Amino acid sequence: MRAVVQLVKKASVSVNDTVISEIGYGLLVLLGVRKNDTPADARMLAEKIANLRIFPDQGKLMNLSVLDVGGKMLIVSQFTLYGDCRKGRRPSYSDAAPPDQAEELYELFIRETVKLGIHVASGKFQAMMDVALINEGPVTLLLDSEKSF
Repeated sequence: MRAVVQLVKKASVSVNDTVISEIGYGLLVLLGVRKNDTPADARMLAEKIANLRIFPDQGKLMNLSVLDVGGKMLIVSQFTLYGDCRKGRRPSYSDAAPPDQAEELYELFIRETVKLGIHVASGKFQAMMDVALINEGPVTLLLDSEKSF
């Protein structure tokens, strides 16, 4: 499971020019599911992201988590995080999970994040979405449940 995590002042998701989800201060998480991912990957990554100390404290040091600041999280599925561009000019998505598996683990990731006490908004699985955000910092991190980077 892979995630692009961005600290945002605000973020929203629209489908067909209609805003379906939005948050204020918090994290935008773009989440990709790999075909070999398990529920353990979803749980581990949810806990890791919830506790990442990337929000500024009073001294402006990255020392607080989204839980510490009472921030929200907007979670958007993005299978293209498993696009392999090493050969040719067209990405291969052979490592991405099939839709049924991906949706199940995406929904589990959301439930696990809610269990941790975070207010969660989400995108619409398999929809063409417009994602808008104001990235603060900018702070953008890449995480992988396999710890490949």
